Amino acid sequence: MNTMKKTTTLLLLLLFSQLPAQQPISKSQWQEDLRFLQQKIHKDHSFLFKKITPVQWDAEVEELYQQIPNLQEHEIKVGLSRIISLFQYGHTQIPFSTVVENGVLPVHLYHFKDGIYIEGVEKTHRKTLGAKVLKVAGIEIKEALAKIRPVVPVENDQYFKAYGLRFLTVPSVLHAQKVTSKLENEIILTLEKNGETFEYTFPTVPLKKMSRGFDFTIPNETWLSVRNTNKTPLYLKYLNEKFYFFEYLSDTKTLYVRQSSVFNHDSETLKDFYKRLFKFIDANDVEKLIYDVRLNGGGNNYNNKPLIKGLLARPKINKKGHFFYITGRFTYSACQNLTNEIENYTEAVIIGEATAENKNFYGDATKVTLPNSKINTYLSFAWWQDMSPWENADATSPHFYKEMTFDEYRTNQDPVLDLAMNLDVKDVIVDPIDHFTQLFLSGKMQQLEKDVARLIKDPLYQHIPFEKEFDRVGKLLLKQGQLDGALYIYSMTTKFYPNVPEIWKGLGRALEASGKTKEAKGAFVKAEQLSK
Repeated sequence: MNTMKKTTTLLLLLLFSQLPAQQPISKSQWQEDLRFLQQKIHKDHSFLFKKITPVQWDAEVEELYQQIPNLQEHEIKVGLSRIISLFQYGHTQIPFSTVVENGVLPVHLYHFKDGIYIEGVEKTHRKTLGAKVLKVAGIEIKEALAKIRPVVPVENDQYFKAYGLRFLTVPSVLHAQKVTSKLENEIILTLEKNGETFEYTFPTVPLKKMSRGFDFTIPNETWLSVRNTNKTPLYLKYLNEKFYFFEYLSDTKTLYVRQSSVFNHDSETLKDFYKRLFKFIDANDVEKLIYDVRLNGGGNNYNNKPLIKGLLARPKINKKGHFFYITGRFTYSACQNLTNEIENYTEAVIIGEATAENKNFYGDATKVTLPNSKINTYLSFAWWQDMSPWENADATSPHFYKEMTFDEYRTNQDPVLDLAMNLDVKDVIVDPIDHFTQLFLSGKMQQLEKDVARLIKDPLYQHIPFEKEFDRVGKLLLKQGQLDGALYIYSMTTKFYPNVPEIWKGLGRALEASGKTKEAKGAFVKAEQLSK
């Protein structure tokens, strides 16, 4: 296949690939590899400097170069991963397997709404199954996460929640990132279970001994899952057998669809699946379609077109309140492209969690092998822009947010699907930002301020960073020279978010551009005071 015509899910293909054993190389050879990588990026991938400047990145490279003579091999590998991760594009990475050659803890962690829990574990350590993680090697969990985050090729917070937690179970990473003072072959976790707090020492095991499927534990003769496996909720049904399936819920005339890949499955192509799906919709009384991509890590985005065309051809189902689209922290890569198309062209109400991918992003990567260590690095080359630049964002945020708690997962509840099944959109504003925009454009400022005051306090919309959205609009208006509009937006926003320095900076820029120098100075001073 032509890689220019697809957004591959490198994450799933690369994280578990094993590197061939290499003979030890000298510190100077490691430095040569770093320089080779630096030159390669500046020569062929300089477009990656979007979230970090070349000067900032080169400074980080130079610091690692100077440190290499005093580092152990695992620290150098983690350092290289950290350097690549500075670009903050998930497809641009050094594979996870590179940093786990010394082993990984035999636990699977999951970040639920109410904390990080041991979702799965080797049977030998069954005592810890379902325990909440409080500390790693004596370091509070929040601090430990902050320490390891720079090693993860993080696109956004959701990407880190989905794919970053595994780095917390790697002793090589824990040492290199100063969670532990030396490289250990066992790590103590401080846990809480059934009201008891205790410490437990985990040994390391080879990565190949882990048991996961779509980032949930697959129970087997050596692994336990905390979930009651006597029952399987729809979003986990046939998880390791089918990439996609649908089931008709006749009592509510609802058709539930789960698509967990944008790759074709050996048993059925996506084109054939979509054909079968729409044939069923046309032949049956389907009043609601729930399309679930919360576990979809991507594939070939050229497979998306038949789904979009099929939806647009069926206005009965493609309308507000009849089409619900579930996203989550694993919605990534080619599935972000699909999500963008769903948002652009359909009437879907999006429910769940935000996606793991930027709306516009660098995908598709070239493999670059370092000459001495033979470490493979993957550097993105394809810019995917489904959304206009001013609509770009760190992720697609759902219209209505819902995240699972640990107990809900353990007992096979699905609060996300429940919300999609029971939400009546007639009585709610589905897209507050679009609603505000229409009021602004029609000059209904009194109604705008009234609705802003009400909606920013409504629990249904607490996941929406309204202050950032208003700042984005203000900046766009400033760029377009619409100074009165920018002044109004920033002045209004300071009323609702009086302690956000970025809003006061925006107001200062708008006042300055309008020639109101004295007022601008006051706004900048306010911003500086709030930043301290």
